[in-house]
Amino acid sequence: MSVENSNKPAGIVIIGAGLAGWHVIDAIRSKDKQIPITLITSDKGDRYHKPMLTMAISQKKSAADLVRATGAEAAIAAEVTLMANTDVSDIDAVSQQLQLVSTNRSDPANTAYATISYDKLVLAMGAHPIFPKSLPQDLVWHVNHIERFGQLQQKLATGSQHVAIVGAGMVGTEIAEDLLKAGHKITLIDLNDAPLAQMLPAKATARIAKAVESQGIQFLGGYLVKSVTRHDQQLEISYKPLASEGDIESPQSSTLIVDHVIASTGLVVDDTLPAAAGIEFNPRTGIVVDAPTLRTNQANIYAIGDCMSIDGVPCRYVAPLRAQATTIADDILGISHDGYDHKPPMIRLKNKAISVMVTGIPRSDGNWQITTETDDELVMELLNDNNEVSAVATIKAPAPAKA
Repeated sequence: MSVENSNKPAGIVIIGAGLAGWHVIDAIRSKDKQIPITLITSDKGDRYHKPMLTMAISQKKSAADLVRATGAEAAIAAEVTLMANTDVSDIDAVSQQLQLVSTNRSDPANTAYATISYDKLVLAMGAHPIFPKSLPQDLVWHVNHIERFGQLQQKLATGSQHVAIVGAGMVGTEIAEDLLKAGHKITLIDLNDAPLAQMLPAKATARIAKAVESQGIQFLGGYLVKSVTRHDQQLEISYKPLASEGDIESPQSSTLIVDHVIASTGLVVDDTLPAAAGIEFNPRTGIVVDAPTLRTNQANIYAIGDCMSIDGVPCRYVAPLRAQATTIADDILGISHDGYDHKPPMIRLKNKAISVMVTGIPRSDGNWQITTETDDELVMELLNDNNEVSAVATIKAPAPAKA
């Protein structure tokens, strides 16, 4: 970023160059080729499909292989001003100005040297991995961003290694299979007794756990990671079983020596910018938006993707992004639209060991009913208080390999 960029004319400003931010640019440019757009991002702004990060190592695809276009190339093609390696430190919703700092300076936290005005602002800043205190960021990896993924991939390219993944949700379970297929030894650790246990009932997750373990993945369910520390050239994980009701003594801790630890313990939205702008924010789910327009409670500010929530539910799936971006584009450009109709997308686990497809809004508890149960397939429906189906989960064994 340069000082000259601070004098760009006001127009549409987008914070965040992930899938959500670029989708908004695509949607606006499909309808208006001239309106000024500025894209601000803390990285280079490269375009890539983030869900591929959980499948790429076994496919021997590098970070560079996943980049569809560099940020600079994509900005030229879309005729937008790209402010790469730039952080937004403050939003003044009254004056409609942003305070910027460069991520390349040695003292970005103490540098206030550029501002930019906006007519409309779109927050597409995503969500960040949660690192519990037991998982120090200087020792533990995450794969929520292509740069960090590329660094991990380089480390793993030296040969078969032992990797522990903490958190057996969708991402953790997918990464476990991907790294196993790449030839690594995998230990998957979770507080719950089975993978995806916060989403699905025990009858469904038991099948997932069985499939995961049948591959050769060590699954430690019902364990709490207490610490990760250096152990010579490796890492030592201290973990213990969760205490059960009635336990008189605290369970004893065990240790595990591994080469790498990956955190897959959920996402959280940084509240710094929403708080500065006076935007309604839920600490658990993110920025609160008006469902039909995706406007925040502050005039001329929108939110999209991982950083926002609708009706108290975070929106952290890729499938709805195009519809969300189209709604924001129409609303910003003053084009009549029917409003964004939020529908939960189909959730599909990308593992080959077992097929998991979920529709609706699943949760582990509730009134789940079995509609099909065979050795190869389990179908369950979640009924709400009115006995209406609010979610459907289908668990299938993989099809036999063709001869």
